[in-house]
Amino acid sequence: MTTPLRGTQSLVGQMGWVTDRPQLIALEVAWRWLFGIPFLAVCWMQAQQILVALPLETAGFNEIDPQNPWVAAVQLTHLWGAYQPLVASALRWLLPLAAVAWVIVSGLGRSVVLKRMEPELGFRPVSMIALQAAWLGLMALTVWGWLSSLGWVAATHIRTVGEPDLVGYSIWVIFLSLGFFTAWALVSWPLLIAPVTMLFEDRSAGSAMARSLRLGKAFTGKLVEINLVMGIVTLALIVLAMVLSAAPLPFSDELGPEALHWVSGLAAVFFCVASDYFQLVRLKGFVEFWKMFRAAC
Repeated sequence: MTTPLRGTQSLVGQMGWVTDRPQLIALEVAWRWLFGIPFLAVCWMQAQQILVALPLETAGFNEIDPQNPWVAAVQLTHLWGAYQPLVASALRWLLPLAAVAWVIVSGLGRSVVLKRMEPELGFRPVSMIALQAAWLGLMALTVWGWLSSLGWVAATHIRTVGEPDLVGYSIWVIFLSLGFFTAWALVSWPLLIAPVTMLFEDRSAGSAMARSLRLGKAFTGKLVEINLVMGIVTLALIVLAMVLSAAPLPFSDELGPEALHWVSGLAAVFFCVASDYFQLVRLKGFVEFWKMFRAAC
């Protein structure tokens, strides 16, 4: 009797397959950065305009007491309150524009990558854009839930009267952040497998999403397992990038602040490229398990 293959058992093989195709990795990184670099540039320019309209000194940034975290927490709350209207005004037009740009670029990019990965599949960028829009909507709903929960924690643990409960606040922030991160891994897999379903079965975007929820317990279990492992990998990459960026701190006097900025920038680039690579590994894993599922039917 053949032992069933676990979802994560094939990931090492998929990593090797992806690593042997650097052009595919470059294509994945390119379409993501085609959106990411202009988006970050616009965010930087908007941040500079906000700081010109309300300088840090005027908002009270220099008055923050770094030696007293209890006082600093309240001061940071007041600082954010000063900048919140300006940030909200910028986000009202920036977020919709960024969302439209993302679904178009990601729909085209994902279509090209899947076509290069599986040349026999069709090329349907319009339907892929619709699926990416659905994915972004679910992501936005998850982020909204996370931010709303953090707002509740801040309102109940950091008050203007009395000492803020920073320990309780920190515990809740960590708990809720990991909880929403895990929840995202548990609920996002149908929209990640939907493009594969759409192309392999020649379905519409809506039909592919509906079909992705009815793939069978065995196949669905493998998809959830891979998605959870990729979430853990993302957390590991975040920790590794933080460690890399903090490694030169003991030598800050010798290196100077400019070198520390470069190291932090390189750590951020490492995280982005590694994350893009594992996104490609997950996609390849989904495709291979789809082929196994089709062969069993």
